[in-house]
Amino acid sequence: MDELRDDLAPDPVPLSEAVLDHLPDGVGRPTYSRRRLTPGIVHIGLGNFHRAHQAWYLHRLMQMGEALDWAILGAGVRPYDSTMREKLIVQDCLTTLIELAPDHVSAEVIGPMIDYLPIEDHNGALIRAMADPTIRIVALTITEGGYYVDPKTGGLDAAHPDIRHDVQNPDRPRTAFGAMVAALRLRRAAGQGPFTGLSCDNLSGSGAILREVLTGLARLTDPALADWIDAEGAFPNSMVDCIVPATGAAELSLARGLGIADAAPVSHENYRQWVLEDRFCAGRPDWDKVGATFTEDVHAYEMMKIRVLNAGHQVLANAGELLSLATIADCMADPTVAPFFRKVQTEEILPYVDPVPGMAPEDYLNLVERRFANSAIRDTSRRVAFDGSSRHTGFVLPILQDALSAGASVDGLALVEALWARMCEGTREDGTKIAANDPRWSAIQKSAAAAKSRPRAWLEQSDIYGPIANDDVFSTAFERWLNMVWRDGAAEAMATYVGRS
Repeated sequence: MDELRDDLAPDPVPLSEAVLDHLPDGVGRPTYSRRRLTPGIVHIGLGNFHRAHQAWYLHRLMQMGEALDWAILGAGVRPYDSTMREKLIVQDCLTTLIELAPDHVSAEVIGPMIDYLPIEDHNGALIRAMADPTIRIVALTITEGGYYVDPKTGGLDAAHPDIRHDVQNPDRPRTAFGAMVAALRLRRAAGQGPFTGLSCDNLSGSGAILREVLTGLARLTDPALADWIDAEGAFPNSMVDCIVPATGAAELSLARGLGIADAAPVSHENYRQWVLEDRFCAGRPDWDKVGATFTEDVHAYEMMKIRVLNAGHQVLANAGELLSLATIADCMADPTVAPFFRKVQTEEILPYVDPVPGMAPEDYLNLVERRFANSAIRDTSRRVAFDGSSRHTGFVLPILQDALSAGASVDGLALVEALWARMCEGTREDGTKIAANDPRWSAIQKSAAAAKSRPRAWLEQSDIYGPIANDDVFSTAFERWLNMVWRDGAAEAMATYVGRS
């Protein structure tokens, strides 16, 4: 890949609608008139992933002269969303997408988002926007841990303070789900139909989870509204896939090197996948014309992706943090971590992954290994390890449970959990500190510290491990591995596992 140097690049152009015709040669840009766009989607959670993925698909349709009435209104529900809003509003909600292939860099400016709603304590602007019948889809990327799911029941966590607040203040909600219910209440009262709720997070059965959360919340204040949402609404399951690193100084510099002063550019790999159920109650864009897949069996696709890629990320990231390997590509280049990843995948993950049309599990693993090894993507081990309490629960432990039920080996998965427990103690093996990296860091760090001398203290986090902690096969293997990781180091433990027949 050619290196870009700020001192050799043209003076960067501050990104805005006014300069689209003056962007540097080779940078893609909208060919559609953004003045003709009208909103059809509210998207809550305007992080990098949404802009590199769902917004890109819509942009491609608009480049074909289609879906001009499906423009995006960005939204957020937390105070920190204001920072992103400020950055994007100044540049007319345009985003520079920088594709990082192993052998080249390319960039395009996309423009399907036309406004970013004000961030307000009680979400008044968001509710009003979603209550407008021109909005036919409300989509979310709020992370897999943001759905207020009770781990014991799988339903809404009605005891959570945020949910209790929304029940007590239905017209002044704190959460995205409270705002969606408030907007649906207004639409029903006005004789309008509901919008489609579209989760774009890494959740198995994402649409079913969103339906359960919304109807569960509505039922606490208005059972008739809950019944209407359940009967008239639509919540398609979907699977999303694209590696999108966080934006930092390097990405800002990369955009400047391409000649664009973008306050919030997005870098991404040269791969995308989007698989959805075709279940929309108020219409949808023809995303399939630009590469999305509509199918009645999203589950097989999402299981392949969640188990091989998302769980695979957790296999790598905690080991990477402990060994001071900065990126996922660094992990894949490491002579100990890469074989560990391959063995855990082939022996303890792939047996619980079904094929999908055109792709066998083994072929998908090969694809994921190539993607992870792309050194142009500086996807940090720290980012991938973030919120392990949600990601291990959602991605790794279901595989572990399937393996235990089958009476199969869980030796490698037990080591994956031991590496996570060791990482959560908060120091790398070179003695450097690991900064807080989980919404519940204080609690899990205490458990990790206790587990140094008594490994089963880690498994006593019942809201994470539940009954799995009581399985002697898993708990014995976990205890053995965690003792070895502390005594001999992560690399020695992984090498021992790989060396076993």
